[in-house]
Amino acid sequence: MSKILSISGRAIPLRGNDIDTDRIMPARYLKVVSFDGLEKHVFEDDRKTNRGPHPFGDMRYQDASVLVVNSNFGCGSSREHAPQGLARFGIKAIIGESFSEIFLGNCSVLGVPCFTADHETIDGLQSLVEKSPEIIVDANVATGVVTAGPLTFTASMPTAVRDAFVQGKWDPTMMLLDKFEDVRSVATHLPYVAGF
Repeated sequence: MSKILSISGRAIPLRGNDIDTDRIMPARYLKVVSFDGLEKHVFEDDRKTNRGPHPFGDMRYQDASVLVVNSNFGCGSSREHAPQGLARFGIKAIIGESFSEIFLGNCSVLGVPCFTADHETIDGLQSLVEKSPEIIVDANVATGVVTAGPLTFTASMPTAVRDAFVQGKWDPTMMLLDKFEDVRSVATHLPYVAGF
């Protein structure tokens, strides 16, 4: 697995607290067998009902890879379709005030670091991106230093999550497959697997 040391790209400013996974990915798309195509439905209902262009439909933020959000982002149901849709949309990092714990975990195992900073800092970053959509946001996973034009601040993330990205151990499925012969060996000694 690859290490994730930094993320760099243009950003999408998405204002609002308590944006839940039902808004990120409408429930009618939970019945899909695979996650293919979910990127087309990210914030679909919000984009249809929003007055003025929704940030995810605004051409100024086309091809952005960093999402800048407010507090309690990804709350509500723990559907993994929401972070899957965001990742497939092209979001490689999220910087916000706070995240739902399950959402943060789901993002982490997809290789999408979630950085946190205080309200004033996030508001400043959102305002900067709204004024200058072409600005590049650089986020260093190891140090937490985020730079966007004239703005520089230190964001944080849980230590274990940061270490997993830096060490290349963020995908538990790949780690399991990498040691699958060890798994198979252990399974031969488990009575509830091999004792029939």
